[in-house]
Amino acid sequence: MDISSYSAVPIFLGFGVLFVAFNYFLNSLVTRNVAEPQKYDSYECGEVPEGSAQIQYNVRYFIFALIFVLFDVEVIFIIPWAVVYKDLGMFAFVEMVLFLLILILGLVYAWRKGVLHWFTRPVEH
Repeated sequence: MDISSYSAVPIFLGFGVLFVAFNYFLNSLVTRNVAEPQKYDSYECGEVPEGSAQIQYNVRYFIFALIFVLFDVEVIFIIPWAVVYKDLGMFAFVEMVLFLLILILGLVYAWRKGVLHWFTRPVEH
């Protein structure tokens, strides 16, 4: 592999930097720089906002969502394996069993810690 095959990298990098700089310059020409109070309000589909937009959420919601995303992504890994299962052989089967065992152990751990228990009582302020 010779060095001339890498010469396109700095050209594309330079083009990207110039493109971003040009767009920032164009933005500064087009936009007006007036500080209006409406600019700093939160926008909720045309409704007048009531109260602060910064509400403290319970961490449990985020943990629950992360666990859902984790298992959802893992299913994406299992489906292609299941499609070509017969061609892969016993080694791939053992690997998938270990993979599923690790996932099940993680689910059991989260369950025993009470992460999956959904509380409906309001959060105290």
